[in-house]
Amino acid sequence: MTRSLSDHEIRGDPESILEVSDLDVTFDMDRGESKVLDGVSFEVHRDEMLGIVGESGSGKSMFASALLNAVVDPGRASGEVIYDDPDAGPVDVLSLSEDQLESFRWEEVAMVFQGAMSSFNPTMKIDEHFEETIQAHGEPMDDRMAHARELLSNLYLDPDRVLGSYPHELSGGMKQRALIALSLVLDPEVLVMDEPTAALDLLMQRSIMNLLDNLQEEYDLTIVFITHDLPLVAGLADRLAVMYAFEFVEYGPSEEVIRDAAHPYTRALLKSVPSVDAALEDMNPIEGESPDPVDTPAGCSYHPRCPLADEQCVAEDPDYHDVGEDRGAACFHWERSSEAVEYKLGVDPVVPDEPSRAVRGDEETVVSLEDLEVHFDQSGFIDRLFDQDATVRAVDGVDLEIAENEVVALVGESGCGKTTLGKTAIGLQEPTAGTVRYRGHDVWEAKRGEGEIDHDRIRRALQIVHQDPGSSLNPTRTVRTSLAAPLKRWRSDLNSSDRETVVHNLLERVGMKPAEDYALRFPHQLSGGEKQRVVLLRALLMSPDLILADEAVSALDVSLRVEMMELMLSLQELFDTSYLFISHDFANARYLAEESGGRIGIMYLGNVVEIGPAEEIIHDPKHPYTKVLRWATPPLDPDAAQEARETEPPIREIDIPDPTDPPSGCPFHTRCPEAREVCREREPELTASEGEASLAACFREDEDHAYWESEPIVEGSSGENAS
Repeated sequence: MTRSLSDHEIRGDPESILEVSDLDVTFDMDRGESKVLDGVSFEVHRDEMLGIVGESGSGKSMFASALLNAVVDPGRASGEVIYDDPDAGPVDVLSLSEDQLESFRWEEVAMVFQGAMSSFNPTMKIDEHFEETIQAHGEPMDDRMAHARELLSNLYLDPDRVLGSYPHELSGGMKQRALIALSLVLDPEVLVMDEPTAALDLLMQRSIMNLLDNLQEEYDLTIVFITHDLPLVAGLADRLAVMYAFEFVEYGPSEEVIRDAAHPYTRALLKSVPSVDAALEDMNPIEGESPDPVDTPAGCSYHPRCPLADEQCVAEDPDYHDVGEDRGAACFHWERSSEAVEYKLGVDPVVPDEPSRAVRGDEETVVSLEDLEVHFDQSGFIDRLFDQDATVRAVDGVDLEIAENEVVALVGESGCGKTTLGKTAIGLQEPTAGTVRYRGHDVWEAKRGEGEIDHDRIRRALQIVHQDPGSSLNPTRTVRTSLAAPLKRWRSDLNSSDRETVVHNLLERVGMKPAEDYALRFPHQLSGGEKQRVVLLRALLMSPDLILADEAVSALDVSLRVEMMELMLSLQELFDTSYLFISHDFANARYLAEESGGRIGIMYLGNVVEIGPAEEIIHDPKHPYTKVLRWATPPLDPDAAQEARETEPPIREIDIPDPTDPPSGCPFHTRCPEAREVCREREPELTASEGEASLAACFREDEDHAYWESEPIVEGSSGENAS
């Protein structure tokens, strides 16, 4: 299907730097030809930031690869990709030789991939990567390395430390910024970024996006930013282009597309995104599934999922309709889309007058953690030789109780101890100090055979759902075999026919229909969302009291996350289980905790620094670190996004301190803009403010504390509440 752009869009103003026409990318597969780009025509404007969004498998990454003629074998790209070289004029990228492509890909168009670690050679220091690139392109080494240092400084990195390090010695955020600097060292005209922040936590994502905004202006860059996370790019992109079924279905100025999307798919995507601003009832998943690239529907590819679809949509593929200046939507019925798919960008924050049901009374405690510590000794030979301590205090004195049928969501940056705390809570990690109790019984005493309860009962009661469901499913087992295994072990009263009936009923309940078909599939025949459903069902079939859901929805499309979390909550009611939900995404944590009346806990450097009802944590945070995470969560509303861009970040340092050498006193004081001298010396305890259900470990919550008489650490600190 070829979709043409207007003459204004192709040849008019503004000037284009990349122009794509009739672009197809196909792969030959056993079951037929897979078309992963389908007649795409589009242009990239010079000096703009273009955000390309859409669900996984829509063709975003393939479009990025095609811009550099980097489609991997056995894929075939056809059509035109014209690059307007400022010096040499138009260049047909798809016709360049390998030698020409080597120069083009670094000097004209550079690319930043999702996994920074896989982009670096682990045996080479970072400076060697820069030197190798500069030498390969015949550029003057001293000048380019000086430029590399400038880029690293602009990205808030210490050039000496970074250049002298191996990749594994840098954090994820530092590696990603080093990769951005490497991609810019030869001063390319265009930077293509394919999910460059997907593996990073909120604060680092937000920081890198702000840095890109500054770099674009300073170096006159054109940026093509590809992501499935619409809120992340919506507030910074000049234009948005929305992909569905291997083609663009809508494009236009970012603010206009967000405020009043024209295509039903764009509107449904906006409605499905978990948000900290929208009301929970306004978030709904997109019904149906994305099309198969081997069997794309005839006519409009979105018609099987569209509430406006009619006979014309089934028979004809719509061209772009002019829906405004420099705006197009491939929909016959775009003028009625706002009535068919309503969405809201945000609501005024409302903190309930009464505490939520998260403040629990007579529910029995399932798991309790008391003064919990988990330390890891990472001392190497050199450290021991010089008697240097390299102990990571992953969890450092945490008290937490999880009640029956409760949801507790833990949020914090990577490396803050969330996963370690979760694994310790379900008995997978032995604590260094403190106790873990299941219904009053010490878990590790039971494991040693010293307790009053059988450890097998505890193992069954405390289960886990991993972030990557594919790696936790046996690839040689069918869905039926995987789900029947816990029933076979723990339900001896069920025969083979009974187990099959249970499996089919549960598959039907989670939307995997026909169940008889799905039961016979292997993991590789399932989508990411379907694998996650199977893993969740397998854990629940153990009849557990608590499930650790470790980033259980972060690998899913944003359009699937609400659906998955709704499924978790509906199954919670069916199986009477609790969740310890771990996430670096505030919006996901907010949805699951607030919808269930649960709590959100904020972790920082092994400590829980704030915990309480979801509504209070989101709309009225107390701890300065919680306010930082709230600031870092990108809003969809353009006005809120603009206000956030103009607001100074409520933090002094981007990078988290070394966990082997944590700060004294309050662990957050080195980054806190409101820190005072007393924060260096003493560590605050979790306390509640009058009339509040949440607890915060901050001296500022006590009006009579010595904090207020102490000298500010930060020059010019007002001592007033952080915004």
